[in-house]
Amino acid sequence: MEIPVRTQAGEEILDITGPVQAALSSLGLADGAVLLFCPHTTAALTVNEIADPDVRADVGAALGKLVPNLRFLHAEGNSAAHVKAALLGPSLLLPVAGGRLALGSWQGVYFCEFDGPRKREVWAFPVR
Repeated sequence: MEIPVRTQAGEEILDITGPVQAALSSLGLADGAVLLFCPHTTAALTVNEIADPDVRADVGAALGKLVPNLRFLHAEGNSAAHVKAALLGPSLLLPVAGGRLALGSWQGVYFCEFDGPRKREVWAFPVR
């Protein structure tokens, strides 16, 4: 199942917990796990704190310091985006119980855009 994601900025971290939860209903998944996959080389997925929006800003700022825009060999000019996506990774395997994501009280699912704005998607696969 495809979960559409539209990003508005060059770099942004979006909360996609709600759309992922909605996908569980469409997939008919009550118990097991959901595999989320990001089929893009300049975007990634992660789980982190959802209660305080400053966490998203802090993660973005830290990644910017870890991977500055250096003089990369890749000619498109988006190598920093590729490196950031490689650091976080393209997939998550998340537990599902009673038809709900089984996350900690402070956790949410984030789509991390590093080369936007773009129309993106996340693929969701049930694991029973």
